[in-house]
Amino acid sequence: QVQLVESGGGLVQAGDSLTLSCAMSGFILDFGTIGWFRHGPGKEREGVSTIRNSDGSIGYADSVKGRYTISRDNAKNTVYLKMNRLKPEDTAVYYCAVDTRPLSVLDPPSTWLYWGQGTPVTVSA
Repeated sequence: QVQLVESGGGLVQAGDSLTLSCAMSGFILDFGTIGWFRHGPGKEREGVSTIRNSDGSIGYADSVKGRYTISRDNAKNTVYLKMNRLKPEDTAVYYCAVDTRPLSVLDPPSTWLYWGQGTPVTVSA
């Protein structure tokens, strides 16, 4: 049974930081890529960041590059998304997703196999 559980979302002010967590279970040894996505109001779901299991390579969307950092703790089977200098336009429900293949942040959400339930992030001006 594959499970992804996000946590850490909340209401913050512009300029603040927030760290999201994605706890994984059920298939840990087989994943190819873990990704963070977000779905903002009136927008399509978009890729934010990815990390690959094979070599640890990381990718970011241009909109978050330099502000967000993805990391993983294999001992805890958890992936994190540290978000700094948050902006109102970062407001969204944030999801983690996993696939067995080496995907990138540009691969469409429909490509990914497994999803968490999401955690909301609201950034006030």
